[in-house]
Amino acid sequence: MMCRRLSGWWWLVLWLIPLLAQAGQVTASIDRHNVQLGETVTLNLRIDGAIGGIAMPDLHPLNKDFEILGTSQSSNMSVINGNASSTLTIGIALRPRHMGQLQIPALSVAGDQSQPLQMQVTASDPTAAAATHKNIFMEAQIEPKTAFVGQQLSYVVRLYYAINLSGGALDTPQVDGADVRRVGKDLSYETERSGRNYRVLERRYALIPQRAGQLDVAPLGFQGNAVEQGDWNSFFGGDSPVTASAPAVKVDVRPMPSNWGKSAWLPARNLTLGMDGWPQGTQQARVGQPLNLTMTLQATGLPFETLPELSLPPIDGATAYPDKPVTGTKEDGQWLVGRRQQSFAIVPDRAGMLTIPATTIKWWNVLSDKMEVAQIPARSINVLPGSGTATTPAAPSSSAPAASTQVNHAETPESLMPWRRIALASLGLWLLSLLGWWLWRRRRGSTPARIKPDSARTSVRQYQLAFLAAARGGDSAIQARSLLAWARAERPAIHNLGELSAALDDTTQQSAIAELQRRHYSGAAASDGATLAASFKRGFVWRASGQSDDTSALPPLYPFKLD
Repeated sequence: MMCRRLSGWWWLVLWLIPLLAQAGQVTASIDRHNVQLGETVTLNLRIDGAIGGIAMPDLHPLNKDFEILGTSQSSNMSVINGNASSTLTIGIALRPRHMGQLQIPALSVAGDQSQPLQMQVTASDPTAAAATHKNIFMEAQIEPKTAFVGQQLSYVVRLYYAINLSGGALDTPQVDGADVRRVGKDLSYETERSGRNYRVLERRYALIPQRAGQLDVAPLGFQGNAVEQGDWNSFFGGDSPVTASAPAVKVDVRPMPSNWGKSAWLPARNLTLGMDGWPQGTQQARVGQPLNLTMTLQATGLPFETLPELSLPPIDGATAYPDKPVTGTKEDGQWLVGRRQQSFAIVPDRAGMLTIPATTIKWWNVLSDKMEVAQIPARSINVLPGSGTATTPAAPSSSAPAASTQVNHAETPESLMPWRRIALASLGLWLLSLLGWWLWRRRRGSTPARIKPDSARTSVRQYQLAFLAAARGGDSAIQARSLLAWARAERPAIHNLGELSAALDDTTQQSAIAELQRRHYSGAAASDGATLAASFKRGFVWRASGQSDDTSALPPLYPFKLD
């Protein structure tokens, strides 16, 4: 009974340890970067990995430029596909004390520091101030005032009301010659205009002009119902209708430069191009063993659909196998952030110096109004000959060489990295639990519960039967996964099929693994599954201890960290 209680407790800690390991990573953000004097803004401090209460940070550094109107805390915990995550958000309502470029300083939270943030505070709009005798009115703002075709514009509409609204609807902008996208959720805050307090509903849109010329944004309307305080009839549904309209705005849209050429037109506020996964330090490459690289392109002010597809130049002495691309568009305040990510398995087919040529993308910086170039520089690595019989080089045009690392096309680097951290934390916790169990048994002087001698063998047998069933099918990815799962049931230290092949002392089984990997990379037709099953029907033929070749082992798949 005691053993069962300890086991349950340790499994609870095992589930929580990844969250505890990540606590303290702080990200600061504000809901608006441009405000008018008298308006409020919310500073959000997000602590990733926090699972309990966090002490409120010292807010005294904010008093110089801001009034602190209030604070709040909210937490969220979720488990998606076995990946546990939690966040704690501290909200701080602020009101600027004066106009100008103000800075929210770094704050110490949960043992970490947030990044400083910039905010532009301007005077109240004289037009809106003149309209403050009204109970409800609207404003519209577009940024920038001139733009290039394809460049994102930020269109913001605000509804000011000093009455109680029981309902209403805000029109959606219809702009001829532009792609219109709503950005983020509605913001709600309070402001003061000419001594009168207003509640504000702010809604943001991204406008992307599709052609040059003048872009006209028609007035945006609001229709709702107001509840008058002290009106007895309003209690029985006698609401009075109210309307408001935002003014029309215009933007001059310029064509792209005439000498731009045939490359993709990318007018962005910022653009980055990078490559992750290149071997570090003394890591070596071998013939037939893939280099797993990931190229990432990210642009602020562009959706991912406008970004070009990522590819590698032709590589002399190797074949590149692209994985399924990962794409998406997120929001950074009022701006879209498009992202493309493409993973490649670079498989060398001969020994010698392997060079991956430079990759360049030119883009137009709309902030500096000039052309810039993002580049991944050329990189080289010395490729050693393949070791053992597990590597079977093949012609790049017909089939892919054998690889010692399995690429799972159903998973992305973002989903693999958290499991590596969980695995490392689990291993450490298992060692601690084993030490605790030994100390408990020594203190109690009792004999632990007997483990059935056939339980481990039964589990291994189940993995073996699963592989034999998969071997008779036609899916090479399932065959590779089930074979690796069976091997790890017997030898937990094995991480990939390359290490499995090096640990075996049977040429037939090694050749079967090489053929399985060749089909997996090249997408060749399924071979005779009976042959694959027959190679492992009697179990693994393990190499004697001390005979394995560690130099052929690859690092874990995707050994890099992505943002």
